[in-house]
Amino acid sequence: MTPPIAPRWVVRHPLWPLIALHVLLAVQVPVYTTLGMDGPVGDPVAATVAFALVLCLSLRHGLAAARGERPSGWPWTLAALAILANVPLWWLGSNWQAFTAFALASIVMLLRGRLMLIAATVQLLHNPVKEVIAMVRDGAHTIPQALLLGAYALFVLILYAGTLVGGARLVRLLNELEATRTEPAVTAVGEERIRVSRDLHDLLGQSLSAISLKGDLALRLLAKDTAAARAEIESLTGVARDALRDVRAITRDEHFVSLRTEIDGAAALLGAAGVDTRLDVADLPALSGPARNALAWAIREGTTNLLRHSDARACTITVTRRQGTVRLEIVNDGARLPSASRFTGPPGRTGAADPPHLIRPGTGLSGLAERTRAASGTWVTTAHDGLFTLSVEVPEEVA
Repeated sequence: MTPPIAPRWVVRHPLWPLIALHVLLAVQVPVYTTLGMDGPVGDPVAATVAFALVLCLSLRHGLAAARGERPSGWPWTLAALAILANVPLWWLGSNWQAFTAFALASIVMLLRGRLMLIAATVQLLHNPVKEVIAMVRDGAHTIPQALLLGAYALFVLILYAGTLVGGARLVRLLNELEATRTEPAVTAVGEERIRVSRDLHDLLGQSLSAISLKGDLALRLLAKDTAAARAEIESLTGVARDALRDVRAITRDEHFVSLRTEIDGAAALLGAAGVDTRLDVADLPALSGPARNALAWAIREGTTNLLRHSDARACTITVTRRQGTVRLEIVNDGARLPSASRFTGPPGRTGAADPPHLIRPGTGLSGLAERTRAASGTWVTTAHDGLFTLSVEVPEEVA
């Protein structure tokens, strides 16, 4: 099992660390201003209000950047943040400088190209240059000392702003990585649902048709031939048990289909339905799994469609080998489709001309198309003058 990319609480709530980072950096200003740590003591109420405004504006920018967006009206909120961060510096000094990191981070996150470089440079140099000039002018520090302190202020500003920008980008990256991590699982679940839907349709379609057919036949025989009716009911019970076993096998993806078994079962079912069935399948090759499955499922799907969608009285099932391919053909009369139509399915997709009711994923001939594609084969259905033909051709690939 792949280890998690981050602690689970971080993955579930990736914005919390980013919000906490903003709060911890911003709270310095009201504390330093109220205590007068580096400059004159300021009004604690004004500092707290400024703290709330700067925090809200910066979080708006940072959370949007974490989503890969820019918030609506961002030029105005960026301008407001720049004013709040820079103007009070001229009265409150370094007590206020932590806010300039929020302005610098927002500039980097919101602006683009040359404008971003110019604005970021101005914001980066504004307070350190001002502080160096003030220290040299006051005479309290030598020029080397002032430059060293200015460089330190510059480094701290870059560190704070880089932390804010990096935090937003890390949240975005974490979300993308988690989405990438879960995408295969979601895809696998979707594919499994399609497989179960397809197999249930293909398996139970014929089984339920057989149950319905044998039940009707048993009812008709009940009044005149009790023994035959009993035999049909016993056969119906066997079909129901087989259907239950098939459903359980589908959930475990363990259902095995045999071409010979499907042909014999189709012949028996069609015979019970009163359809005159002729088989021409004497030369059945040993096929690879995908090829065998495609043909076996084609037999089942063709038989189910015949019973459901036709008034057939005669059916021919033919399996032939030719030039390294195996061709299955099911032809029946009594077709209810238009008198002349043709639907073709090349490998990998159903035909462009397929009617909408035939191309729903996981059902009907679409399920047959998926299996035929897995065997690198083709399928064709035609209806002409009351005759319906289903043809499936797959590479032989003798096992």
